[in-house]
Amino acid sequence: MIPNEFIQTLLARVDIVEVIDRLVPLRKTGANYSACCPFHSEKTPSFTVSPTKQFYHCFGCGAHGTAIGFLMDHAGRSFPDAVEELARDVGLEVPRVERPGERDERKALDDLTDRLSIAAKFYRAQLKDSPRAIEYLKSRGLTGTIAAHFEMGYAPDEWTSLERAFADYQDAGLETAGLVVKGDGGKRYDRFRDRIMFPIHDGRGRIVGFGGRVLDKGEPKYLNSPETPLFSKGRELYGLWLARNAIRDAERVVVVEGYMDVVALAQHGVAYAVATLGTATTSAHATKLFRIADNVVFCFDGDAAGRKAAWRALENTLPVLADGKNARFLFLPDGEDPDDYVRRRGRAAFEDALGGAMPLSDVLIAELSARHPPTSDEGRAALVAAARPLVSQIGAPVLAALITRRIADIAGLSEAQIAPIVQATARSRSSDAPPPLMTGDDPAFRPRGGSRMPVRRAPSLARQLLQAVLLQPSVVREIDIPATGENTPDAAALEAVVGHCARAGAGITTPGLIQAFAGTEHEATLVSALASSEDHGISADQAETHLRDGVARLREQDEQRRLAALLTLPVDQLTAEQRDLISRRLGAGRLSPKAPAS
Repeated sequence: MIPNEFIQTLLARVDIVEVIDRLVPLRKTGANYSACCPFHSEKTPSFTVSPTKQFYHCFGCGAHGTAIGFLMDHAGRSFPDAVEELARDVGLEVPRVERPGERDERKALDDLTDRLSIAAKFYRAQLKDSPRAIEYLKSRGLTGTIAAHFEMGYAPDEWTSLERAFADYQDAGLETAGLVVKGDGGKRYDRFRDRIMFPIHDGRGRIVGFGGRVLDKGEPKYLNSPETPLFSKGRELYGLWLARNAIRDAERVVVVEGYMDVVALAQHGVAYAVATLGTATTSAHATKLFRIADNVVFCFDGDAAGRKAAWRALENTLPVLADGKNARFLFLPDGEDPDDYVRRRGRAAFEDALGGAMPLSDVLIAELSARHPPTSDEGRAALVAAARPLVSQIGAPVLAALITRRIADIAGLSEAQIAPIVQATARSRSSDAPPPLMTGDDPAFRPRGGSRMPVRRAPSLARQLLQAVLLQPSVVREIDIPATGENTPDAAALEAVVGHCARAGAGITTPGLIQAFAGTEHEATLVSALASSEDHGISADQAETHLRDGVARLREQDEQRRLAALLTLPVDQLTAEQRDLISRRLGAGRLSPKAPAS
């Protein structure tokens, strides 16, 4: 484990501008630097790097982070590798502190990886010695070159073939790795038998599991490794490790349902396909895919099962969408999977079909309309009700607004009438989005001369305090910040940040604070607050003043609440201190002079 104190020191020494400029050329624009975002396609730069905050943020797709985060998301480094690389750049040695049992846990995982690698090598050797398995692959149009590229193998039609690969077949680690199964009476046998074997790699290229496909008819057609300390079906994608460069070159990724589909597509030159592992597409899958591609095409059979799988993928993709990221759906003719389609028609036809894939928004509207035909008032009401929870999950504000407008048109309502959906969406994303615009329809805004130029609302007190703390986290140790009393993401994030700063050392910095909350429920709120601090006119130099002013306002509001409560009490129930407070405040003219209730 790398100590948090070292992460703080490292981020204070590293210059994020230099780190990013080596990979993405930056241009100075005022106090910051900018470029076209490396995480999504755009013509006008919206990617900004702040040397004072040591933080990057794209106002188009929402990508953000520190120098460590940039190396992880753009260069594909793991967290330890990113830290090591930055430490070398500034001449620091990375210290490691092992928590109790960590070394044993790491060794256990390494041992599982070794067992899986040995099994993969054994299966590859068995494929070479199995004319029947080789003939099967040839019948599917695959060459030895593509089989070797995917490290494909064959599990013999034997109960305990792995006895030939491992000296101790009774080793408990073989069961933990999902390679053997313990049957009735404790007798062991191989999990995979008479199957073409597909090794599954994680983001570091390590084999973490297998998928096995039957050669002939049989059930299940695909058999996967069970959940293990290394392997989770809901997080891994078959072929992603091998396809990562092709995905970046093509600027899109195709998600299919079967391992053989991935291999067949690669055989025909479509090397940017991946497959889910016998489970529905999860939000973790979608997050992983959108990190490396702006365009994700989900490819399913056109039958009822394919439509159902597509809907599950759509639902789980909604929360991770960002404006500039596109999810599309390709439905193949009934009875055809991608393997069949590309072998019969070829690469050009398949890629033409990809070009005509339906946007997520069209699939969403079409499915809702099919389930709730808008041919009556009742049907339109049901459609709106069904759309509300879906729209509220969409992580892309502009896309959510456009879909809401389409739903309003279908329902025959105005955008003002469909406001409950818009409001639900806004609430769900309140921690991600900048403060809303105050328009001419807002009673608090009445511009002269009929003008309706939008004016940005001032940040809430909780957000003002949060922005100040993010810009000058060290002052938290000098100023006592009371709870705001707000029930908002900003207030919750402020409380968490204040607590973290109080526990951290004196060297806490803005990028260190952002890095400390990466991956937590407060990350989006912190990023939004930091990114909008310039819009709200708060610089690092002004942060302490804003913080002290905000704390003073908080205490003033608290005293006002206390005073209002005291004024409702009979005089004989008040203490001398409470009566003194009432006298002082009323005398100062800060509250209307009403006598206490008697």
